[in-house]
Amino acid sequence: MKKIVYYVASSLDGFISGPNDDISMFQTAGLGVEKYLSDLQNFGTVIMGRKTYEFGYQYGLQPGQPAYPHMKHFIFSQTLQFDVFNEQVKCLDLELKNIEKVRDQSSTDIYLCGGGQFAGWLLENNMIDIIKIKLNPIILGHGVRIFGSSNASAKMNLVAHESFGHNFELLTYNLTHR
Repeated sequence: MKKIVYYVASSLDGFISGPNDDISMFQTAGLGVEKYLSDLQNFGTVIMGRKTYEFGYQYGLQPGQPAYPHMKHFIFSQTLQFDVFNEQVKCLDLELKNIEKVRDQSSTDIYLCGGGQFAGWLLENNMIDIIKIKLNPIILGHGVRIFGSSNASAKMNLVAHESFGHNFELLTYNLTHR
């Protein structure tokens, strides 16, 4: 079975964006970012929630088009609609059977892109297998938490740690589902 990998940037205080979805304090260049972009090439499937997909609009993403041209996109939303869909982009209802179907049909591990609320829901349902945290040396104080408003608990095992100078640490954990 393919794994769902939550590969996400985080501040030291556990936020994936600051107030008003501000990500300006996160690293945008350097060896760590190059490693992340290289790692993305290993994924053929990406899942995300509506808010994460729409976040891409401010960076030039056109509605209904893929954010990552080499990946199949599954956006989990009850409300998102497009006039024109690219064949690589599908909207699905947020249901466990749909997540399982994507997992069963993916030829690679699955990139869970952003979205604290969506990630929190997946964590609550034991659907995240690996967490790769790009830990940035910043404190945001407010914003979107790494697992949104979820109160789920989980046990993890650190399986890899890479340091990229003063930019950030890349921490890889396997989740132990109860």
